[in-house]
Amino acid sequence: MTVLPDDGLSLAAEFPDATHEQWQRLVEGVLRKSGKDVSGTAAEEALSTPVEDGLTTRPLYTARDSAPDAGYPGFAPFVRGSRAEGNVADGWGVRQRHAGTDPARVNEAVLADLENGVTSLWLTVGRGGIPVSSLARALDGVYLDLAPVVLDAGAETEAAARALLSLYEERGVPDGSARGNLGADPLGHEARTGEALDPAAAAGLARLCDKRFTHLRALTVDALPYHEAGGSAAEELGASLATAVAYLRALTGAGLSVEAACGQLEFRYAATADQFLTIAKLRAARRLWARVAEASGAPAAGAQRQHAVTSPVMMTRRDPWVNMLRTTVACLGAGVGGADAVTVLPFDHSLGLPDAFARRIARNTSSILLEESHLARVIDPAGGSWYVERLTDELAHSAWEFFQTIERAGGQAAALRSGLIRERLAATWAARSARLARRREPVTGVSEFPSLAERPVEREAAPAEPSGGLPKVRRDEAFEELRARSDAHLAATGTRPRVFLAALGPAAAHTARATFASNLFQAGGIEPVHDPVSVDAETAAEAFAASGATVACLCSSDALYAEQAEAVAAALRSAGARHVYLAGRGDFAGVDEYVFAGCDAVAVLSSALDRMGVAS
Repeated sequence: MTVLPDDGLSLAAEFPDATHEQWQRLVEGVLRKSGKDVSGTAAEEALSTPVEDGLTTRPLYTARDSAPDAGYPGFAPFVRGSRAEGNVADGWGVRQRHAGTDPARVNEAVLADLENGVTSLWLTVGRGGIPVSSLARALDGVYLDLAPVVLDAGAETEAAARALLSLYEERGVPDGSARGNLGADPLGHEARTGEALDPAAAAGLARLCDKRFTHLRALTVDALPYHEAGGSAAEELGASLATAVAYLRALTGAGLSVEAACGQLEFRYAATADQFLTIAKLRAARRLWARVAEASGAPAAGAQRQHAVTSPVMMTRRDPWVNMLRTTVACLGAGVGGADAVTVLPFDHSLGLPDAFARRIARNTSSILLEESHLARVIDPAGGSWYVERLTDELAHSAWEFFQTIERAGGQAAALRSGLIRERLAATWAARSARLARRREPVTGVSEFPSLAERPVEREAAPAEPSGGLPKVRRDEAFEELRARSDAHLAATGTRPRVFLAALGPAAAHTARATFASNLFQAGGIEPVHDPVSVDAETAAEAFAASGATVACLCSSDALYAEQAEAVAAALRSAGARHVYLAGRGDFAGVDEYVFAGCDAVAVLSSALDRMGVAS
């Protein structure tokens, strides 16, 4: 290492230290220009953003935003990582998911993945996946002592686990070389299906793994059912913690020590395109589990094994190519957050069974971040960030509160069966749905910047997933319903429903609001007609009649609205417009409805389709 001489040079020597108060005064000035006369802490609060779980993201974090000492990597409370070396040695595990039912095709895909960067396999077995009897065929040619296998078999977990263990024996894999997870998760199965399973089978597998297979875990604490039901990050963490505690009780009751029981658990979390929330969630999850281990008398067993999966909730069916960007950001968050293994779902996951190209892109996402971006070369790269440390701490407290709520209700099983968890997650999703409907949480390619000319991507239907328990939600679902109505109308009539954009004045006056209106209506599958590019009261009627539309939307500046809106609206009505919108706010005769940033886009578009006679 080269040591530079101390020449007394300070690059900031000629600049005085800035204070928090000075920054606030600058913020006040900016806000006054936008019409907000606030000062002091109120100015800072005006730029803050409320997020889920009662948390708030502030515009500035400083050393005053303290958080508890995160410790060192590999040591309690494990916030900075479960291992002292983090993922520096060999990166995170690249784990590909396979959910096909044909063992020959699954085997072909598995071998292609392993030859091209995947390091472990996640297999759906039993109902909706590979038949248990065909597991050996699906893993034909796989070096089981090198490639860890993680099972997801639901009610058939014990049979699938026994089949895999028999396969290890048949192929001469030493007990100490078997790696992966048998996937027992009775409470996760109940959350997905409503079907209760006896935890005794999972406990039996845990005893067997503890006795014979030192690198094979028996149980998965899968938090995805709660995330997919619309739960927030804290609710996902709280439910996973309650599930893990239930398993800890069952395993110690079956004769395992607390240390051995903790060693049989692997935790599965969702990684979203909110990279900082993903980083904080994984760090908070380790801290929470370390607290449980400490309270159970085994602090050294508090290192949590984590498997992160890019969120199915964020995956869209329209413009699915954008999913590549979402999963890249999610994978980055998972890697920086310290996940031990990461599954990047293919971009066409929501459309059916992924093709070879989609699987290739998914596995190469991790490869690029690891090999080209060197993301794993630094342990806990987000550590020390005032924002991340504070968010980690706040998220941990919120999750612990939800965990305690579940425990007071009798534990995870009781909370599932009483409806407590369903109701809590439904309330969270309802609030988020309102933000999605108003496009406060934009979905690129769906609620923002949609493309009606895009050809749908078609895939072979995936096997039916388990159902009967908690619902599964998607961010795009409300807009997808609107687009599906438009598609059906196109198929039946040969044209999409249309809206005429009546742009007033020069381009400088109307372009911004015409672009806004075009974007808004296309999100509902309504084709905007912006021809000619500018109209007035004399030309509006003729232009509207030629557009083939039945509704119109005025687009211009506030000044031109004051001069022309009422006259143009009257001309449009005389030409047969059933409904006249105006992009912006105001009170003009002849205008039926106003559309603006923050309006309920789903309600506006749904009523527009109804008005146009588009069947629901």
